[in-house]
Amino acid sequence: MVGPDYVRPSAPMTPAFKETEGWKIAEPRDHLPRGAWWEIFGDPELNALQAQLDPANQNLRIAEARLREARAAIRFNRAALFPTLSASAGLSAVRPSGNQPFRSQSTNLGSSGDLLASIDLSYEVDLWGRIHRTVAAARHEATATAADLETARLSLHAELAMDYFELRAVDAQQQLLDETVQAFEAALRLTTTRFQGGAAPKSDVAQAQTQLDTTRAQTTDVTVQRAQLEHAIAILLGRPPADFGLPPRPLDTRPPSIPVGLPSQLLERRPDIAAAERRVAEANEQIGIAKAAYYPALVLNASVGFEGSTFGNLLNASSLVWAVGASLTQTIFDGGRRRATSDAARAGYDATVAAYRQTTLTAFQQVEDNVAALRILEEEARQQRQAVQSAQQSLQLFTIRYRGGVDNYLQVITAQTVTLSNQRTEIDILGRRMTASVLLVKALGGGWDVTDLPKP
Repeated sequence: MVGPDYVRPSAPMTPAFKETEGWKIAEPRDHLPRGAWWEIFGDPELNALQAQLDPANQNLRIAEARLREARAAIRFNRAALFPTLSASAGLSAVRPSGNQPFRSQSTNLGSSGDLLASIDLSYEVDLWGRIHRTVAAARHEATATAADLETARLSLHAELAMDYFELRAVDAQQQLLDETVQAFEAALRLTTTRFQGGAAPKSDVAQAQTQLDTTRAQTTDVTVQRAQLEHAIAILLGRPPADFGLPPRPLDTRPPSIPVGLPSQLLERRPDIAAAERRVAEANEQIGIAKAAYYPALVLNASVGFEGSTFGNLLNASSLVWAVGASLTQTIFDGGRRRATSDAARAGYDATVAAYRQTTLTAFQQVEDNVAALRILEEEARQQRQAVQSAQQSLQLFTIRYRGGVDNYLQVITAQTVTLSNQRTEIDILGRRMTASVLLVKALGGGWDVTDLPKP
């Protein structure tokens, strides 16, 4: 076999992740469930939705069909390792023209018939490994396509989890706004009572009414986002949005502990890295295929059959015909075509190596981004909880002072706005933490391992 043997290219590597200081350390492959990684969030409703995705998602069916196509390509190329047999049968009758040039007039023209039945064999001897490398390239592509399928599966399950947690965060926003509307309605009744009793100006009533109407508008606005997220989940599950619905339930899940392990383990955990590496191996085979074109091709041919003039003598022993031969073909001059093909194969190999290394770098970035996001958001959530408590205490004090006639209603309005804003920010941070958790699991490969790839 001519051409280079495959050696896995080196990938950019670092001994540890930069952002994991103070984060969870774990042994490799022990931190996520195999396959159903979403179970670490402990949400039965999410688990039920995830179970519906694989058999119904259309994008996943596309990826599965491409895998079947790649496996069929292996069988197609492997067929060249065996002889090709074909059978033929023919019947012909010929009457020469009486006006043929250079024909003697005394020659008896007559007519003739021919019956032929034969079996033909053709076989290319794989002297230089071109066919074997073609089969190997198809196998590498099929393995890469299998990894592509797992990448698509991981991405779709992660997208479903993110949409689900975002929807639950919107439900939490909806619950908060509904409770706030009730509180503002009570505040409006208070200011109306004080105005009617002469203890407050009419401007207080107008301010309370404005605050209530503004919050009602915000309550209506979040329903748009919820509807869009619910529709997105329906499409992921292969269902029309009109036939799907999720009852409201505020987000109450907390991000799980997700150990990240070592950077070197990403090469085994990430299906997209595995796909990129398999395509490097495929490109290496293409170099060998291009090099084999410089060497002669040996083809064996054989044919056996019967030829007769009538059906009666077709199968006689004297009607047996056979032929055996071999041909050796060497291209002498092709105007640089083989050289160009070889250069293109080497350039393709270099491109796939760069793509493999870039995929690895992107994987490192995604892990670093989400570890940093989770670590920072955890601290931000703690600070935001203190801000919410302070805002609620401030609102309570200003409300008491307003009832006692010490402060005007503007102080209460300001405290209400600040409290609502901090409460919504707290919910938003929790939603971002859940999204970052899902993205971190996705960046780590979702419990997948390179050993899950089909063997050639």
